[in-house]
Amino acid sequence: MRPNAQQPPPLDSSRPSPARMYDFFLGGKDNYEVDRQAGAQVKAALGEVMSHDIVWENRRFLQRAVHFMAEAGIDQFVDLGTGLPTQGNVHEIAQEVHPDARVVYVDNDPIVLAHGRALLATNDTTTVITADVREPGTILEHPDLRNLIDFSRPVAVLSVALFHFIGDAADPAGIVRAFRDRMHPGSHLALSHLTVDGPPADEVAQVVDAYKDATSPIVFRPRDRIEPLFDGFDLVDPGLVRPWQWRPGYGPAGPRTEWLYAGVGRLTSGGVPG
Repeated sequence: MRPNAQQPPPLDSSRPSPARMYDFFLGGKDNYEVDRQAGAQVKAALGEVMSHDIVWENRRFLQRAVHFMAEAGIDQFVDLGTGLPTQGNVHEIAQEVHPDARVVYVDNDPIVLAHGRALLATNDTTTVITADVREPGTILEHPDLRNLIDFSRPVAVLSVALFHFIGDAADPAGIVRAFRDRMHPGSHLALSHLTVDGPPADEVAQVVDAYKDATSPIVFRPRDRIEPLFDGFDLVDPGLVRPWQWRPGYGPAGPRTEWLYAGVGRLTSGGVPG
């Protein structure tokens, strides 16, 4: 990884973090008691559905989408809200197809930066930055991102299991638009999002309650508020579907639930390359 002088912001271990809860659900060890307690609340309410099936269904979608986009010729990726490293990371999949693929991981949890530095110590084409997606300009202008990502060529922006942690006041569509306006034609957006369309309302309410004190509370949205996040992109087949339905031939199968929508869009006309 290229030298990175960024100093992580102070770590808040008094409130559950979605990144660390996600790590807990995936069986990782980079989490705190507050994260495990919140995760246990989710598991007590929904069993393995939220604590295993949904996170792995989503993870498998991410892996298949990266494989698909890499085979489509994309060799640079920006992974927003990446979470803590686990097996089958974006750079590992992309660099199987393009050994020199460039990957920038972005998360607002400082523990991600610390662990990412260790993971990527010998990888000169992959880095981790600490930034908040609710301030897209700080990401797009970050020197470490600009050192690796060339927006005058196609790039993949990954927003997987991210926007259900972004409230309406932060303008999710505006965040996507900020990236879209920098992206060159041929770029791709991969996105997944929890939905109210399918799961029982009482179970949705229990998940919302479990995350209410987290650093980023959770927001479920219906399909008709998720699909507009792809405005300006052409959804590739099979469109906006359940994650397990999205091109299962591109990677390992995962659990099947009705809790999420996922899709990949291709940009046919870009904004201003930066």
